[in-house]
Amino acid sequence: MLRIEGLAKSFEGFWANDGVDLTMPEGQRHAIIGPNGAGKTTLFNLLTGHLAPDRGQVYYREEAIGGLKPHVIVRKGISRSFQHVNVYPRLTVFDNVQAALISHHGMHYRLFTPAKGLFQDEVGQLLESVGLEDDTKRVAGTLAYGRQKQLELAVALASRPNLLLLDEPTAGMSHGETHRTIELIGRIVEARGLSLLFTEHDMEVVFMIADRISVLHHGKIIASGTPEDVRANEEVRRVYLGGGGRGAA
Repeated sequence: MLRIEGLAKSFEGFWANDGVDLTMPEGQRHAIIGPNGAGKTTLFNLLTGHLAPDRGQVYYREEAIGGLKPHVIVRKGISRSFQHVNVYPRLTVFDNVQAALISHHGMHYRLFTPAKGLFQDEVGQLLESVGLEDDTKRVAGTLAYGRQKQLELAVALASRPNLLLLDEPTAGMSHGETHRTIELIGRIVEARGLSLLFTEHDMEVVFMIADRISVLHHGKIIASGTPEDVRANEEVRRVYLGGGGRGAA
């Protein structure tokens, strides 16, 4: 489904990604881990068109997509959430998801079409799938942080992706919120048959969700394999895991 070859991006001479190679088959749940500054978010921005690579290429279902605009990549079947919540805080929960659906269906150019009645059933289904069916009229910015992340997930699902990218989906959550979010992500990925690529700082979360892990360090993949392989890798333990169960993202 996803193939990354020699992907590189520099910022004023600093190589945030420096020759990243990765292959991800359809249906996989693939985690990218690494210490602070490893280049994880830069990699996600390259995959989703928010940055253009300096060299290398990204292939989605064998089509080169490196450097395409974000909205073009979304329409090809790739959607993402961000490390920090990215919703419209002054709109209601319902309106956030409805706006995403209007954009996905290419109706944002129809200036004289009333939005009020559009996609009501689909909005309801998406909000129910993420557990927000009772919060449709709430202003998004008044939700607890964990529920805002749930809303962001519903917005990402509105584009009907095949590949979902989640950038630290449990960052800033309490222990209880983290476990509820893990269960939610697992249910949605399973029910919708999605492929999942995610970054995460909580190793407990990573080892619960991922069936493959790649470790990014100084902009390069230094190890890739099953959770058991990565946990046993001496270099990974030295630069990231430190022999413990948690690491910094």
